[in-house]
Parts: sequence; structure tokens; C-alpha cells
Amino acid sequence: MSQSKTVEFSMTIPGTAAQVMAFYADPKAPVILTPPPIFFQIRDDRRTAIDQGEIEFTLWFTFIPFKWTSRHEPGPIPTSFIDRMVSGPAAVWVHEHIARDLPDKPGYVEITDRIEIAHKDGLAGLFTRLFFDGLPLRFLFFYRHLRTRMVIGRYPARQTA
Repeated sequence: MSQSKTVEFSMTIPGTAAQVMAFYADPKAPVILTPPPIFFQIRDDRRTAIDQGEIEFTLWFTFIPFKWTSRHEPGPIPTSFIDRMVSGPAAVWVHEHIARDLPDKPGYVEITDRIEIAHKDGLAGLFTRLFFDGLPLRFLFFYRHLRTRMVIGRYPARQTA
């Protein structure tokens, strides 16, 4: 296993943290946030809330399937959550999803994705090194933030606990 590293991507968009969390809680959100040519297929969703439970899914890279199981947990602030890979292609994948309202910029929210990743050794780690690190990882989160910006207005600004 390679040494783990943490990378972070942030973007400011119009909307509120409550809207971002409402979008993330939508069962269709993972499909909306996955860039082509990758396809996201849910196999079993045992989440009881955005920050509780597990989800099993397959990421299809054209015709190549990569099975993944993530456990969702509370994040560092009320408008956040963590998805932690229980099984999947990487040795470690811990993804914090954080949405913060900007008090100095009303009507805007900062979305931050913080990922801790470590690769498996040998051929098994080649996939995550090629598709989930460096430039491909930057593209993935740039795409995810743009898609969030495009759809955020459709989600009500529900209050979070």
C-alpha cells in the first residue's frame, strides 16, 4: 500500500449549504455527479440518512466494472458528511463532503471535497493511480462542482440539525 495523502477541492457557487445537503441526499445525486464515460450503478442502498448507513455501487469505466462499498458517517460540521470506502479499488478512500454558507457573501456556499487516498500495491493500484489521482481527480471534482451548481436551484433550502 502506498502512503496516504489528502487532497482538497473547493468551489463557491450560488446557493446555500442546506440546498447542497438536500441535493446530496437525493438518491440520484451520485449519478448526476459522475462524469462520462463513467457510469454509476447502485447495487444496494442501506443509507438511512446522508450521514448514516452503507451504499454498494459499481463504477463502470465503459465495460469494466469496479465494485465499491462506502459507509456514510457524520462530517465535521452539520452541513457535511463522510463517505468511507469499506471495500473497493483503493487501499484507502475517505471523502469529506463539506458545504459552508459564506456569511460575507450571502446567497453563496463554498463546497469542499477533502479526500484521503492511498493506492494498493502492484497492478491493483494502477487503476486508482490512473483514474483517481492527479489530473483525473481534479477533473472529477471540477465536474462534480459544476454539476452541483447547475442543479442546486431545484433543491429546497431545508434546515439541517
